[in-house]
Amino acid sequence: MKKVLTGNQAVAYGAMLSDVKVVAAYPITPQTTIIETLADMQAEGIGDFDYIRVESEHSALSVCIGASMGGVRAFTATSGQGLFLMHEMLHYATGARVPVVLANVNRAPALPWNIWSDQTDSISQRDTGCIQLYCEGNQEVLDTTIMAFKIAETVRLPAMVILDAFWLSHTSEPVDIPEKEAVQKFLPSFDPGDMWLDPENPRTFGSVSMSDVYMEFRWLIQRDMERAKGVISETHTDFGNLFGRNYHQVEGYLTDDAEVVIVCSGTVASTGRVAVEVLRSEGKKAGMLKVKTLRPFPSDEVKNALRDKEKVAV
Repeated sequence: MKKVLTGNQAVAYGAMLSDVKVVAAYPITPQTTIIETLADMQAEGIGDFDYIRVESEHSALSVCIGASMGGVRAFTATSGQGLFLMHEMLHYATGARVPVVLANVNRAPALPWNIWSDQTDSISQRDTGCIQLYCEGNQEVLDTTIMAFKIAETVRLPAMVILDAFWLSHTSEPVDIPEKEAVQKFLPSFDPGDMWLDPENPRTFGSVSMSDVYMEFRWLIQRDMERAKGVISETHTDFGNLFGRNYHQVEGYLTDDAEVVIVCSGTVASTGRVAVEVLRSEGKKAGMLKVKTLRPFPSDEVKNALRDKEKVAV
């Protein structure tokens, strides 16, 4: 089924189709219509999830962590200052190995106050251990939201779906909405593994550890972040085989013979393609490299794509 959706609505549909059971909601421009759309879905009986209103973004992610440790799939969304307030709990989510998915609508940091698009908010969280997936269009937003749950749950790390404020969040495009049965075939039911609170098998999470044990935990996080590279590629392949839409961690446009390559993420990739075509029409060998995955960073693919290029613009 095709509908005209904003990027924020596409996020909401992706979360609903992924069969989330807990949505933690706190509004902040420009992501507010994500949680508003999910609230409408719940009111209309479209989504089968608990909608929990909280007092801050810190609390929103805390609720999602608790829900995930309670054995259910959880989702939240934020932007800019809200993501900064979540910072502490992003580290907690990574250490607890909970596969929470959150959508971040890129917003410039204060001061001065600015609600427009700026990737500084998400990039500033690059070392929290949270997977980061950047989107170029609204179809990619919906698809990436679904894939993010599968990726996160496979490697047991939180994942962030990232879209630019207003260029995507409030811009409408035709989006193909898959049937929920097809999504369920792609994304199995949530399996908390051994990282959940079972009254029949009580255990302790987050206890104080000595340095040697702590470093082992951090090493395991880094190991699985690296493992996520292969998982992301496999997930892209599986999704493409089922839905006919293909994604890559790194995507080149006219890069084979390019002497100058523009490297970008998010909606600017669309502008980058146009810029490349203009430069080509002027006889300049230009190309564009779109990086979808910032964390884990696809270093080998980027190195191979740029190895013999004379100039690179980022």
